[in-house]
Parts: sequence; C-alpha cells; structure tokens
Amino acid sequence: MKTKKQIYRYLEWKSPEEMHETSLEWISQLKFVKDEQLFLNDLIKSYTLQITSLGLYEESKELVTAISNSELEAEKLLKKAMVHENQLSIMLDDIDQPKMEKAYTESHRDMIYTIDTYLVSYRKLKGSLFQFISKIMKKEKQKRLLN
Repeated sequence: MKTKKQIYRYLEWKSPEEMHETSLEWISQLKFVKDEQLFLNDLIKSYTLQITSLGLYEESKELVTAISNSELEAEKLLKKAMVHENQLSIMLDDIDQPKMEKAYTESHRDMIYTIDTYLVSYRKLKGSLFQFISKIMKKEKQKRLLN
C-alpha cells in the first residue's frame, strides 16, 4: 500500500527563520535516530544466543536487514538535511531570486514529507524490534521456569 503524498500549502508563508528551525530540528532528530540505531544493533547482538537457541533466526534476520536499511536511509536524509540547511542562504541573501527561492521552498516541502514518512516508518520498525525482544525474553523466562 502506497501512502498518498500530502501537499503542504502553509509552506508559502513560512519565514526563513522558521525553515531554519525546522531544518535544525530534522538534523537533531536524525542524529538521535543514528545513536538509537547503535543501541538497537547492540540490543540484537546481546540476544543473539537466545535468538539462535529459540529458532527465531529468520525473523531476526528480517529485523536486522530492516534496521540496516533504515540506517542507510537515515544517513542519506541527514546529509540531505544538512545540505538543505546550508542552502538556506538563498532565502536570506537580499537578492531577489524568485525561481531559486521557489525551488528552495519546494525542496523544503519535499523534505517535510520525506523526513516525516521516514520517522513514522522508523518508529514502527523500532516497535517491531521491541516486540521481538519482548517475545524472546518471555520465552527465555518460560524456559527457565520449566527447568
């Protein structure tokens, strides 16, 4: 199922300062996601023995692949957000460049959609991983109680 691309009309009235704040927020969120992904990788590594002993290898492989893909996408989005932030000078240089300014606001609109979509899918992935680890912990606990 494909999500329908939303069109944000309010962007026309956003000031360069507001776009700057939004860009800084994106960069901060994406840096946090990168740090969080290191934690998620360590979490999976710490449960490797339980994953193999409980026969959950295929499910974990899918999650690890999804996390790896998410890491790559986060890195690309972070670079894109930093470049976007650096190009903000187009809006602030006191030179009237309507085409370039319009292109910048269009790219800002696209970035809003792209980053919001990424963050939603990342949160779903993170929830899936936590459910998976929770399942492992429950099975380990049952296994210990039976022994």
